[in-house]
Amino acid sequence: MSATERLDTRALICIAIALITWSSAYAAIAYALASFTPGEVAFSRLAIGSLCFAALLAVKRVSLPARRDWPQLFVLGLIGLTTYHVCLNWAETRIASGTASIIICLVPAATAALSALWLRERLSLRTWIGLAIALIGTVLVVLASGQKVEADPKALLVLVCVLASAIYFVGQKPLFARSSTLAVTAFTFFAGTLGCLPFAGGLPRALAAAPWSHIAALLWLGIAPSFIGYLAWNVAVHRASASRVSSFIYLSPPIAILIGWVWLGEVPGAMVLVGGAIVIGGVVLANARRRAVPAPVAASEPA
Repeated sequence: MSATERLDTRALICIAIALITWSSAYAAIAYALASFTPGEVAFSRLAIGSLCFAALLAVKRVSLPARRDWPQLFVLGLIGLTTYHVCLNWAETRIASGTASIIICLVPAATAALSALWLRERLSLRTWIGLAIALIGTVLVVLASGQKVEADPKALLVLVCVLASAIYFVGQKPLFARSSTLAVTAFTFFAGTLGCLPFAGGLPRALAAAPWSHIAALLWLGIAPSFIGYLAWNVAVHRASASRVSSFIYLSPPIAILIGWVWLGEVPGAMVLVGGAIVIGGVVLANARRRAVPAPVAASEPA
């Protein structure tokens, strides 16, 4: 594993930033959906994120990726951003949040499998066992926290989100070698925003009728989970393998519980804490590196 493929301190900080901002997105989406349609929420957050990326590109004077990569990046933006956010927003109006949070935690396994097929990443048995343990812990956290979980055919929308995320994370990885992380992420946001443009027809009328608090939720979604979260996440994916970085998505439900504990005083039960410990243990196991066996010292030949 090269130096740029290790989970160093910078990568871990970026992962933490992404997970904290993303954990806040589910509540903000539910809040914004009271005044806006799923398509309008998706377009608004991507458009705001695109404006932030455009401003940062101009300030840092970073050029866009090479034109030969534009078709692939455009498709990745449509899949990983347009499709993902429209389906996720629509799912939040149809199924329980607990159901969605459990299904969305299949992203690490899907990313690991796609990385093995697409990027030829070699995944050890220890990694797969760690991912499975973390998934079990995540399910336990969701169930013990009292979130409603139900079997619903509309949950297939979240499975679409899982596949879209895996394609987006893995598909960008080779492009980071030819272009900056900022340029790649920005271009996919521009493409994702264009993909959501058909949903924006009623947005001016909805903005005029919406209370300021719901508009603030859109601004938060565009700046924090979208602009900051995705940029931080892609920096981490650039520095380490997509499968290793994605394993940390399992920590999202425990982080959300922790935020509720600190911010809202919602004290988690014992089983939630046990589930959180299982999640952390699984993530650590999935990212544990086997110690290199020192090469035997060759015996010197007699003079």
